[in-house]
Amino acid sequence: MARLLIVDDEKSICQMLEIAFRKEGHVVETVCSGEAAKQKIESLVYDIIISDIRMPEVSGIDLLAHARSTSSSAYFILITAVPKVATAVQALNLGAYRYVIKTDTLIEELRVVVARALEEMALREENVRLRRELLRVFAVNNIVGRSRQIDSILEMVRTVAPTTSTVLITGESGTGKELVARAIHEASTRREKAFISINCGAFPETLLESELFGYFKGAFTGADSNKRGIIESAEGGTLFLDEIGETSLSMQVKLLRVLQERKIRPLGGTVDIPVDVRLIASTNRDLSRMVAAREFREDFFYRISVIPVHVPPLRERVEDIEPLAYHFLKKYALQMGRPVRDFAPEALALLRKYSWPGNVRELENAVEHAVAVSADGDGLVRPEQLPHAVTGMPAIEPGAVRIPEEGLDFEMRIALAEKEYLQAALGAANGVRTRAAELLHMSYRSFRHYAKKHGV
Repeated sequence: MARLLIVDDEKSICQMLEIAFRKEGHVVETVCSGEAAKQKIESLVYDIIISDIRMPEVSGIDLLAHARSTSSSAYFILITAVPKVATAVQALNLGAYRYVIKTDTLIEELRVVVARALEEMALREENVRLRRELLRVFAVNNIVGRSRQIDSILEMVRTVAPTTSTVLITGESGTGKELVARAIHEASTRREKAFISINCGAFPETLLESELFGYFKGAFTGADSNKRGIIESAEGGTLFLDEIGETSLSMQVKLLRVLQERKIRPLGGTVDIPVDVRLIASTNRDLSRMVAAREFREDFFYRISVIPVHVPPLRERVEDIEPLAYHFLKKYALQMGRPVRDFAPEALALLRKYSWPGNVRELENAVEHAVAVSADGDGLVRPEQLPHAVTGMPAIEPGAVRIPEEGLDFEMRIALAEKEYLQAALGAANGVRTRAAELLHMSYRSFRHYAKKHGV
């Protein structure tokens, strides 16, 4: 449903259109002069204005100019029985949405035009809503913490965001490096453009190149159509390359060329495409040591680390554990509809005491686990609801398994146990997935399968 204003000095046209659009559920108002329409536009907000062009005193063109001068966002549709090319051009230049000729099919044509306008309006509103949601989720103020280190990171974000310099974010796995990257983007002048993230360690080199640079049909086996690359898709925005330390030396050469020349060449292409993209990279590896070992190009390292930002592990900023825990508690209690509102003192003490080898990600998973297994009660998270890695209790002891009288959700319990072991193994392996797989006595392929299954 939309609010329509119909303007025509022929009363019969107004009545005909009012009947047609009211039947479709729209709120319709009609006036028979441009002057009366000006007063309406100044006092009410309309979604769509349909106006005749040829009217005494105030024409449809005059009314369109007045609507635009009042910052009206209404879709303006002009109708006329005497079409003129010059008038149509003038109308479109002033911002008219459509120009429709009065014929026997006027109502049908206007229905189609109005429907399209409403689709565009809905899309525009959805984009605004999503933008606001993105700002809400990833704004600088939503980086949770009260430690001196977090204050320093926030100050750095505010300082470097307006620049175009490349940023290298370092820190252990799970510390929140992507959140910092998103905060830089949202605080920058590029916030209206795309923020695109890609995990460099998740792709083989050949696939990573085609994803980043795109390709033309026939560039390689399986390239059945043209595809725009991620770099080009991030035009005007920010490209976040996570796990940059996983890229090969040859890929580093290609990315260095992008940074130096601001151009890309899709696979199978012969022409360079200029790009305007800000690069933010992150890694949990020591790139300086990799440079010394000739495992990472020195020129590329200095090019991506113009502005270094280090995110310390959670064990070095224990004062952030409590605010983060409450942040995640509120998040998952709301998502799951659980009446959990606080931590029991004993549970909070365990959270503070634990070393959190998996950092903020492990803390979030621990709180999610606690909320998921909590039962209706006093609304407190208690020690027995925390993962065994946090409490220090063995996961399962012989004869310890008991089935409550009301029964339990077996699939959910098994899934939680699988996820818990994956997280514990990653923590013990300092985020190295191959080592975590070895600790669990499984192949790396099986580990990746379970990690993907549980979102670890």
